[in-house]
Amino acid sequence: MKDFARSDDPAVQAQLDRLAALSVPEGRLGLETIRALCARLGDPQDRLPPTFHVAGTNGKGSTCAFLRAMLEADGKRVHVATSPHLVRYNERIRVAGRLIEDAQLAALLAEVLDAGEDLYPSFFEVTIAATFLAFARAPADACVIEVGLGGRFDATNVLGPDVLAACGIAALGLDHERFLLAPEDGVPSDPMARIAFEKAGIAKPGVPLVTLSYPEGVALEIERAAIAREALLAMRGRAWHASTTETGLHFADEHGELALPLPALPGVHQAENAALAIAMLCQQDRVGVARDAIAQGLRGATWPARLQRLPASPLTGARTVWVDGGHNPSAGEALARHFAGQRLHLILGMLANKDRRSLLDPLGPSIASITAVPVPGHEHHPAPAFGDGVRAADSVADALSALPEDGLPVLIAGSLYLAGEVLRLSDALPD
Repeated sequence: MKDFARSDDPAVQAQLDRLAALSVPEGRLGLETIRALCARLGDPQDRLPPTFHVAGTNGKGSTCAFLRAMLEADGKRVHVATSPHLVRYNERIRVAGRLIEDAQLAALLAEVLDAGEDLYPSFFEVTIAATFLAFARAPADACVIEVGLGGRFDATNVLGPDVLAACGIAALGLDHERFLLAPEDGVPSDPMARIAFEKAGIAKPGVPLVTLSYPEGVALEIERAAIAREALLAMRGRAWHASTTETGLHFADEHGELALPLPALPGVHQAENAALAIAMLCQQDRVGVARDAIAQGLRGATWPARLQRLPASPLTGARTVWVDGGHNPSAGEALARHFAGQRLHLILGMLANKDRRSLLDPLGPSIASITAVPVPGHEHHPAPAFGDGVRAADSVADALSALPEDGLPVLIAGSLYLAGEVLRLSDALPD
């Protein structure tokens, strides 16, 4: 898989052009290439500060955002790796609290691409190797790493137990089926059990594996993975507990209880992601975080294009406009919970390889109108694919201008690529 990336800096763009030219042999799986590439660079993944490694279908990015906010509220310097980027490639690499600077990024990408030219690495393998190199060279107190795709064969999974403080698994659902459900001997046949098997591949010996609660078959697969890898399983409902009221979040584990504020990130599902982040901090002993810092992190975490309300701009005018990059059924259900009892106009752009009903079916009762738009630079579903009565527009701006002035909120959703374009047009760039 490749993500499109552009930069205004010529030196960075030269390296992004090299990245864009990479291709991976069909059917290549495994960690051999990323291990070989890291070895040539001096194994930077072994020289990171205590690291929190987060997998999941939905919510892993938000969990990383909460971890970062809580750690930084405690005065820690934190490296953070997330994907994909929304507007600028630099968003993937946050060094000691700041997005990587262009000059450093260009030099790192050139170093990694030169070192691994004959290995034929992927876009993501080069990105992760450069990320680890940046993090190994800059002092920090902690590191937060988001899994890119799956877990077992994800390039981030070269992280070893010596650097890991805790591993976490967020909400699970069906996504990236072509890759995560590819036929293979010796793996679970049930789709959701297979997803769990892939995500739990990040488990490491002696490292806490902190998870949410799941249906029986899924939970059993995670238990098996934890046992096989000698990880310290800490599953919600067993090792830790969390509940919410209208005013707060209550967390409890064997170390005690915490009465905390609700997370500031919108969406009831964010309490789940926040609770997972808290559990990851509480179940490890390598990085201390004060209770007040956890509370402050809950109130201060930000995560762009995940149920983000856009600021007033020439694009949005006086409308209430939300943007969300979710594109699978689990994301659709989360959006439906947030907008339950409301009516909204949906502006929808989805990649052609995504399930076109994944947002429409859960949101159905809330939808007042649907306008289909292109996802710039990508193959996408046309308006007829979403059903009768769906209007087409050439752009988000055209879609917004054609909506009636009826006071209803607008949700722009279906793709993180589309969300990134909307943030750029709204001058709401991630920092």
